[in-house]
Amino acid sequence: MCFIMSVSVILDGKEWRKMKMKRIVTLQDISCVGSCSLTVALPVISAMGVECGILPTAVLSTHTMFKNFTVKDLSDQIEPIADAWEKEQIDFEGIYTGYLASAEQCHQICEFFDRFKKENTTIVVDPAMADNGKLYLAFDEKFPAEMAKVCAKADVIIPNITEAALLTGMPYKTEHDRAYVRELLERLLKLGCKTAAITGVSYEENKLGVAALDQEGKEFEYFTHKCAQSFHGTGDAYSSVVVGGLMRGLSLGDSLKLAADFVVACIEGTMASEDARTYAVDFQNQIPFLCAELQKKLSNRD
Repeated sequence: MCFIMSVSVILDGKEWRKMKMKRIVTLQDISCVGSCSLTVALPVISAMGVECGILPTAVLSTHTMFKNFTVKDLSDQIEPIADAWEKEQIDFEGIYTGYLASAEQCHQICEFFDRFKKENTTIVVDPAMADNGKLYLAFDEKFPAEMAKVCAKADVIIPNITEAALLTGMPYKTEHDRAYVRELLERLLKLGCKTAAITGVSYEENKLGVAALDQEGKEFEYFTHKCAQSFHGTGDAYSSVVVGGLMRGLSLGDSLKLAADFVVACIEGTMASEDARTYAVDFQNQIPFLCAELQKKLSNRD
């Protein structure tokens, strides 16, 4: 297990101080089978020692790679749940959004941010809407402008290359250089977020990674080797680890590194397993690796 001392000793040894576990809420869909979205975020963030509340935006029988699936929009539940939490004076140190089903939900999420954002709340947005140069089938060409309004309120956004291009109106390029990525990052920051981190960046044939830039001009890059295969759910795993890392007190750079190393371990573990299901990455068997690496980074920080 990753975790977590709920009590720490004050240096003089005379007092004990309870350490409050941080609590986040993640708003995204739940696919009942498929190892993506909330079924990734909840176990990953919880294993990292963070209380993970959920607010499902839709429920699907499976993710959309399956030929037959059902979907139920839960937009009408977002406001009543938020009202109940507000009455109970429930607050969150982190708010993390993933797949949002409609422009209406984008508006609802912006309102949710306004209601629950406190001075110590970190908002992380994964604008999950596109990949490989194309919007997901559920969205039309007007949707990126609505998602941009969600990104504007974030502390950190984590789009892939396709999503970054759509959010900024820049052309999508399958091959790119640092100048292109830098311009994407600068345009993303103009949306209003404090930091933008683009995943799926590759300047060399066998390397894949992330590039980040904040409003103060601080840059960050991290690359791993490019895996031979890709699997559904890796983006959700990546963003979830970033959120968990930030909540545990890691820097954004260390959180991005941890997320990248975890995803590589998940992909390689899935590829190596004869029993792995092909519809999603096997992240579950790599949770011990994640916990061990998190503990190393926390120890190095201390």
